[in-house]
Amino acid sequence: MTPTAASPSGPRKAAWLTADQEVEGPLKGYHHEAYAVPLPPASSLTGHFRRAKLREPRPGLLWFDRRSFGNETRLLVALAGRIQHIPVIDMSQGFPLHGFIEGSTLGTGHPVGTRVPSSYLAQLGRLFEQLVAVKPGDLTVEPGSGGERRLPDGDTTGFLRGLIRFTEHQVLRRHSAQYGELFSALGVPPDGLDRLRERATGLAHRPFCLLHGDLHRENFVVDADDRIWTIDWELAAIGDPLYDLATHLHLMGYPADQEAEAVACWRDALAASRPACLNGWENDLPLHLDFKRAQSVCTDVIRTAITLGARPLRADLRDAAERIAPVLAGAERALGMSRVPDAGEVEATFRAWSRTRAGDRTGSRTGAAGAAESGARPGGTGAAVTGSGGAQPASSSEATDSSTTSSAAAASEA
Repeated sequence: MTPTAASPSGPRKAAWLTADQEVEGPLKGYHHEAYAVPLPPASSLTGHFRRAKLREPRPGLLWFDRRSFGNETRLLVALAGRIQHIPVIDMSQGFPLHGFIEGSTLGTGHPVGTRVPSSYLAQLGRLFEQLVAVKPGDLTVEPGSGGERRLPDGDTTGFLRGLIRFTEHQVLRRHSAQYGELFSALGVPPDGLDRLRERATGLAHRPFCLLHGDLHRENFVVDADDRIWTIDWELAAIGDPLYDLATHLHLMGYPADQEAEAVACWRDALAASRPACLNGWENDLPLHLDFKRAQSVCTDVIRTAITLGARPLRADLRDAAERIAPVLAGAERALGMSRVPDAGEVEATFRAWSRTRAGDRTGSRTGAAGAAESGARPGGTGAAVTGSGGAQPASSSEATDSSTTSSAAAASEA
């Protein structure tokens, strides 16, 4: 949950952006600032990609999910040959260059709430089959900053309880001083995650495998040959395969008449690759989905508050309320909410909270000005909370990037 530090660009990186060549960017993306650049001479990407992608982490990002692997680039290198159609890395320049995928995200042609073509579902089934084939110990990539303890393989109860604990401590409690009153005003009970954790007992044993952790429409890129590429592996982990299904269902927003088809693709893929990963999945899936709904409330409320700021426009408040009201309604059972506010009440709550924040900031500016006039030096500096999820899928465990460009959509990046 701590902001990421800026990664300094070396002289050779800077040369890419100052040389007399075609550079496109910065590209749309949450995790990184990226540029599409011509391929360097003798690049391993030549023959497979028309351009490369040069990127740097954005400073000041807030992370709302555990990061189990310390370096996405090293993870992608380790996955080469194991997972098909993922970003390809060229390290010949002394820093990572990604093959730039020319295409558009799945969400561009098939937005949330619409059907996904069956041919694409079949490709997602193959992705799940490849993911579950990667077992604990298969990858030698340094751990990330998630702080989770290593669990025995198959301890699905410990895995889910760890996710709940992270959300409780690193999202809610860490930001309670700033956003606690807002959650309370929206009707979110302070012990909601405690109740969820109490239900997370006795889950079936399922062997652990590689998880992507963020499989939604903006993280799937469709190229000119109708192949689906899976991007944005920042939230990958080793854990319960059922979590990837729950996250996928929660974020994809399948229409009701297609969700069963998507579940069947996942089930058939695991049955073909590692049948033991299906142990007890039907009984445990509702609990995983409840966690995703509860997590969405915790993260989306904070992201929305950050986006609105202290003096939001009326239209922005209305749009925010229309997004957050269904998120709260979806988590009613998961969090044990006694009453769910409607969109009008949510809008009024954010308006009142924003006014309070504006008053606090005005007071701070007045105090600083008074200190300056008296010759005193204002004490301390406050770090601004930066980063927002932008246009998120139905939830948001997490932050959304895309990694493509096309004539029909703006250039973007993962």
